[in-house]
Amino acid sequence: MKQIFTRSGQGALQKYLIGLFLTLSLIILGTINSAPAFATGVYEIPSLSSLGADSWVLDRSEVLSRINEGTINSKLADLAQNTGTEVRFVTIHRLDYGETIESFTTQLFDKWFPTPEAQANQVLLVLDTVTNTTAIATGAEVETVMAKDIAESVAQETVIIPIQNGNKYNQAFLEASDRLVKVLSGGEDPGAPVIVETAKAESTFKSADETDVKNSTIWVIALLVAATVIPMATYYFYQGFSN
Repeated sequence: MKQIFTRSGQGALQKYLIGLFLTLSLIILGTINSAPAFATGVYEIPSLSSLGADSWVLDRSEVLSRINEGTINSKLADLAQNTGTEVRFVTIHRLDYGETIESFTTQLFDKWFPTPEAQANQVLLVLDTVTNTTAIATGAEVETVMAKDIAESVAQETVIIPIQNGNKYNQAFLEASDRLVKVLSGGEDPGAPVIVETAKAESTFKSADETDVKNSTIWVIALLVAATVIPMATYYFYQGFSN
């Protein structure tokens, strides 16, 4: 028996196609917006009171081993007890859009230590593990013991050089803590790591972020194709029943 596709049936099909298109559009937009997922804003970092005053390392990127994180915590705790100067390390994975590592560090420093008096004996060093960039903030009293150029060298050389030579995050922060403890305890600055030039074959492996972007792009393309093909196929399928 020949099936007749009535006006009400056509209306239902039209509503179905519109709903399907809107659903796929939302999925596509969600996929695009989630490509730079897990970005970190200052508002996402807990207050210092909730972390605990004796929290010296906040490794949100999870690049430090538990053993080395414990070692660093112990060294920085001893420094605080012996000198009154407090040093904290923070790692994040991806900055918010429009944010720089310098602006993030400044804002976090102000959030954790909102007054000049609270900031006086504080040091905050932050690393973004996507861009591998660092910034450091220091209080007024710290600057009487450690010159700004030394603080910048700790952030831009002591931390960055091991990372640039094989993503050695543990080494970077262990050496940074050793150098800071030495200088802030009144000792002579041991200086930045010595750069040794070595021949290095170009890696043929994609980084995690390159893979994330590639996978996101593939999903977006696939969903765009689906958004075009599925409604058309559905329409012609129902048209076949009506003829």
